Amino acid sequence: MTFLSILYGIFLLSVLGIYWSLEARSLKLLILLVASLVFYSSLQLQYVPLLLLMTLLNFWLGRAIAAPCDWRAPAGEDWQLAQQDWNNRRLKLLCIGVFLNVLLLVSFKYVPFLVSSVGAVLNLPVAQENAAWIGDRLIAPLGISFFTFECIAYLVDIYRGAPPTRSFLLFSSYKLFFPKLISGPITRFHPLADQIKTLKFPPPNQIVEGLWLIACGAVKKLLLADHIGTLVDLSFNNLQRAGSGDLWLATFAYGLQLYLDFSGYVDVARGSAILLGFELPQNFNFPYFSTSIADFWRRWHITLGDWLRNYLYFPLGGSRKNLIRTCVNLAIVMLIAGIWHGAAWGFVVWGLLHGLALVVHRLTEAQSQRFPALKNWWQSLPGTVTAWALTQFMVFTSWIFFRLPDLRESSLVVQRLWGHPADAQFAQKIYAEALGSDRLQITFLLLLIVVGMAIAYLIQRGLKVQLNWSVKILLVPICLFAAWLLAPNEAAPYIYFDF
Repeated sequence: MTFLSILYGIFLLSVLGIYWSLEARSLKLLILLVASLVFYSSLQLQYVPLLLLMTLLNFWLGRAIAAPCDWRAPAGEDWQLAQQDWNNRRLKLLCIGVFLNVLLLVSFKYVPFLVSSVGAVLNLPVAQENAAWIGDRLIAPLGISFFTFECIAYLVDIYRGAPPTRSFLLFSSYKLFFPKLISGPITRFHPLADQIKTLKFPPPNQIVEGLWLIACGAVKKLLLADHIGTLVDLSFNNLQRAGSGDLWLATFAYGLQLYLDFSGYVDVARGSAILLGFELPQNFNFPYFSTSIADFWRRWHITLGDWLRNYLYFPLGGSRKNLIRTCVNLAIVMLIAGIWHGAAWGFVVWGLLHGLALVVHRLTEAQSQRFPALKNWWQSLPGTVTAWALTQFMVFTSWIFFRLPDLRESSLVVQRLWGHPADAQFAQKIYAEALGSDRLQITFLLLLIVVGMAIAYLIQRGLKVQLNWSVKILLVPICLFAAWLLAPNEAAPYIYFDF
């Protein structure tokens, strides 16, 4: 069962009917938990016990970290020693919790990669063969990266003073909440728990908003991303025949596909949550209109960026120390972000490129503070356009390593981005026969999508105008029908399921 399937629609309607027919909050949470287990079981039944075990472990660790100090200790130095022991115990429990969660993630996602890398460095063919054997048989649980980051965030929040929950039903309902379980958005426990305290049936405008988000997600995923993905797959699967123009087009198309695919998933997740009475955090805010790489990361995968800032960048020192230390922290954070996305050297390179871009931005920003003329130029129209162009050039070219994490393939693409002619049959086989169009027409269609995004951006951000809920309710069935009618015969899985 996946989003935007008829089975999911029946499932969601059934859950909503039972869920809102119950009065007791505890029964609602129980229905959510059971529904989430059913949803995950339809995808990977074998990992349900593991997720329940890790949920129970993090619930217990949260309570143990928050266990109060023994205030019956004598006053004076003995009391101070008792408090110091208490703080040390809390820190040890936090470290154990973080270690176990990271170990879970590493065990499923990175063991083959680590064994293969060690084998390559030490020239051990046996290690590489074993890595391939493990990789073929070890399938990572869906959503394990998001699940792990949420658990770590919960434990750190408790260590920092947030109250732990005493209800395992509440905690497990949050951790396994099916709209966000597979691909986020990454959600912290306490904001969602606060919503549960005031849970009520959504008013008509909120119901419409939930349906509208689901319809938008369907259009983004089925009508746009999946069709763009056909071009991307055909081009990158025929690297030896593609020319420079074809590779640039495929790179541009992949950037659009990734955004539309992932933001479409989040739209459906947020829409489903709204119908259940919850508000999940926004995860995208027109990232391709950012004028700096720092602004891009405030708009792209927003909840991941927030997690990296709160639980990695700030503990490393953030920007509180000197400029060099700030740049090092930025590079470390983005390197870890790259590794988090996948076990391949391409993701490492992608993370390093974004870290380097953030360092360059921070250094440029520091120079702009010293020289007012430079600052004024960056704030002018030519400077803003230049900053936008440089930012998007960096973002889209780095997507090559994201789409092709095997460095042999991604390096080949980079080498052939300039001055490489296409195979004589490439245009005929790919564009004319497979896609039924030519490269110019496809480029025009992709630019139309960008223009549509720009219009939506100007209306929402510039004019501060939103569609009326009555207009949205009219558009919902049209969007859903169009997505169903014009979708590819076989819908591709969500890209972020791999992460």
